[in-house]
Amino acid sequence: MNHYQIWHAIDLFAHEHGLSCSGLAKCSGLDPTTFNKSKRFSKYEQPRWPSTETISKILTATDSSPQDFFKFITATCDNEKDK
Repeated sequence: MNHYQIWHAIDLFAHEHGLSCSGLAKCSGLDPTTFNKSKRFSKYEQPRWPSTETISKILTATDSSPQDFFKFITATCDNEKDK
């Protein structure tokens, strides 16, 4: 599991719930810019990872299980293997 896979899973998870990344953040009680692509790396190009608390908040807000979220990581991993 890598940085790209986690962020891509968040993108797919939001889409599955009919939300933009901003909408997912807002309904989870987070700042609407939390999942912006510009915030995924620091100004020094260091990857920023979402916290377990952030993942927990999106799961709670969407009434989802960890498995519901992690299936997107598995799908992303499988797609990368096909490349």
